[in-house]
Amino acid sequence: MKKYMAEGFGTMFLVLMACGSAVLAGPKIGVLGIGLCFGLVLICLCYCIGNISGCHVNPAVSFAMFLSGKLSGRDLCGYVVAQLIGAAVGAGFLYWFVNMDMGFDFGGVTGSNILASNVLQPGATSGMALLMEILFTFFFVLTILGATDERHGFGRFAGIAIGIALGLVNIVGIPVDNCSVNPARSFGPALFSPDAWGDFWIMVVGPLAGAVIAVLAWKAISASRKAIE
Repeated sequence: MKKYMAEGFGTMFLVLMACGSAVLAGPKIGVLGIGLCFGLVLICLCYCIGNISGCHVNPAVSFAMFLSGKLSGRDLCGYVVAQLIGAAVGAGFLYWFVNMDMGFDFGGVTGSNILASNVLQPGATSGMALLMEILFTFFFVLTILGATDERHGFGRFAGIAIGIALGLVNIVGIPVDNCSVNPARSFGPALFSPDAWGDFWIMVVGPLAGAVIAVLAWKAISASRKAIE
């Protein structure tokens, strides 16, 4: 139960702080600043709850760990439920902030999207967003698998590499669809942004497909590395 609670609290803070950087400070810090916030929040969470739950805070990461044999089916279900609940609570806090004073200079706005939810940005297509979500999740999850590898991982520095990876994909991906690579991160804000549901399938299919590819790629290259050694 403790690891489920850790995932819930972790995902709540990921949505509250990272999405909050776009909602509350977007116009002032820009895409680079928002991406940096995503990365920094994840680094903090890695060192806070990493020893408790592994700090997945992302159904795509949990799915990858399940496919890698590092997470049971029961824990996969428990993690995903906790992540979705945590994301909903985090988005709820943001919604509360937004409705406290509508005169505030909020950022992360696309039409009626006031919670930095994942929607296609002007000029972006569904195909572009789907491909981006697949490839960027592939990169992100592959980084996690390599950084946390028991034999050749980064050890105590793994959280830094993982956080940097999340920051990078957000900096590049935000102009396309506000960047997801995390179905829970998309789910929470979508609960309060009805316009986001039309694109929500991209934020589920893309990250899950990217996670599968990352696991297959990691198994291939890690096996090759062992053969060379």
